[in-house]
Formats: sequence, structure tokens, C-alpha cells
Amino acid sequence: MKGFLAEFKAFALRGNVLDLAVGVVIGTAFSAITNSLVTNIITPPLGLLLGRIDFKDWSLNLGGNVNVQYGLFIQSVLDFVIIALALFLVIRFINRLERVARKEQAEGTAPQAQKSAEVIVLEEIRDSLKNQNV
Repeated sequence: MKGFLAEFKAFALRGNVLDLAVGVVIGTAFSAITNSLVTNIITPPLGLLLGRIDFKDWSLNLGGNVNVQYGLFIQSVLDFVIIALALFLVIRFINRLERVARKEQAEGTAPQAQKSAEVIVLEEIRDSLKNQNV
């Protein structure tokens, strides 16, 4: 049992699992924001343009208490399109940043990191030792 718990702990604390958990939480929050955007901001004016239509009211009665609410489905499709567009724009921006960084690195125009005092002293010691052995 100890081996199983140790293996599970190693799995659960690995970076990929934690990154995935953070992504799910942020995605859930983003989905709630997008749902509110579509429900409260986008569909009311769209319904007004279409003749004062409320998508929530769009449904098909199949008899009795059975309704197919396709208006809510339309709102969900709009949610998906907005989320997909937002993710596309974020990924596109990140890809452009990576492209610029690779180009600067290939051209040698990327800013050089400043050497710490310790590294400078160690390089001086290395160089003096090389000169003594010559």
C-alpha cells in the first residue's frame, strides 16, 4: 500500500498534472464569463435586431411537458465560437512571440544576459589557470 501511495503522490505532484488542474479551473472560470457575455450582452441585441426575439423562448413543444429548447442550444453554440476565437487569438499571439524570439536568437540580436559577479570571478580564475599551464 505504501508503494501505491508513493506512486500516486509522484503522479499527482508532477508538473503536467498540476498544469492541467490549473487549466481546468481557469477554463471553467473563462467559460462562466463567456456564458455571461453571450447570455447577457450578445444575444439580447441580436434578438432585438431579429425582431425582439429572446433565444431562451425558442423551443419546440413535443407534447405535454416535453420541450426541445433549441434557443439555449444557439446560445451554447455562440459560447463555443467565442471561446474558440479567444483561444485562437491567444495561441496566435504566443506563436508570434516565439517566432520573434527564435528569429532574434538566430540573428544574434537577442539581449545577452548579464553575467553575475561570481561568474566573472570564476572566468578570471579559469583564464589565469590556463595562462599558468602554458
